[in-house]
Amino acid sequence: MAHIIVVGNEKGGAGKSTVSMHVATALSRMGHKVGTLDLDLRQKTLGRYIENRTKFLGEKGLTLPTPTYHELPEIDPSTLKEGENIFDHRLSVAVAGLEPDNDFILIDCPGSHTRLSQVAHSLADTLITPLNDSFIDFDLLAHIASDGETITGPAVYSQMVWSARQLRAQAGFEPIDWVVVRNRIGAQNMVNKQKMEAAITKLSKRIGFRTAPGFNERVVFRELFPRGLTLLDLRDIGVKGLNISNIAARQELRELIKSLNLPGVTVDF
Repeated sequence: MAHIIVVGNEKGGAGKSTVSMHVATALSRMGHKVGTLDLDLRQKTLGRYIENRTKFLGEKGLTLPTPTYHELPEIDPSTLKEGENIFDHRLSVAVAGLEPDNDFILIDCPGSHTRLSQVAHSLADTLITPLNDSFIDFDLLAHIASDGETITGPAVYSQMVWSARQLRAQAGFEPIDWVVVRNRIGAQNMVNKQKMEAAITKLSKRIGFRTAPGFNERVVFRELFPRGLTLLDLRDIGVKGLNISNIAARQELRELIKSLNLPGVTVDF
């Protein structure tokens, strides 16, 4: 059975699609079969990323390991029983179709609360939540007092993950391995950085997630999107010497993949 990775966070701009594409492509390059779904039915950033990749490789006559992208199937509303939700069926049919032929299914969720995102979280074996190093983003996980230290209670996204965990438990599935990935961490040892680290460490013990290092803010991520490329592809397209930023970003990806502890994955880049 395929291992389901869900990349979710109800706030936009946290780097979900960048993380999704780099994780999916890294797994593909390591020899795993990876199918992907994009639940942002309007923007489809991950879908566009893979579409750009396929087009660029075709134009250049290149063959590089690439995750497959799949649209959610349409469902005839007349086939639904009373009380059944059409989005639930679209997602379940898509996942069922991908499971036999893939080692991993990666689902990229929108930066908002939707029915599709809710259901996807309940399917997650591994949940990756990219989080910018900011108390504005932290507020999605938990409410914190004005001292920047005292956690007063869980916020909306944590409550949604808790509901997903309960659904999985009721269905007899293994618990979700929830990994909060800290993106855009400042290089300097600033007070905000220290307070964020302390707050996330405290919250991780309280509501049960692991933390992992993510990506720093780098121009290269925005530059790669039109060609559908990732950091791991640069040498394959003829980039002779990677600059210091590229090398550092590649190492960040390596550490992220290692931190996920995915089944059957040995990091070899």
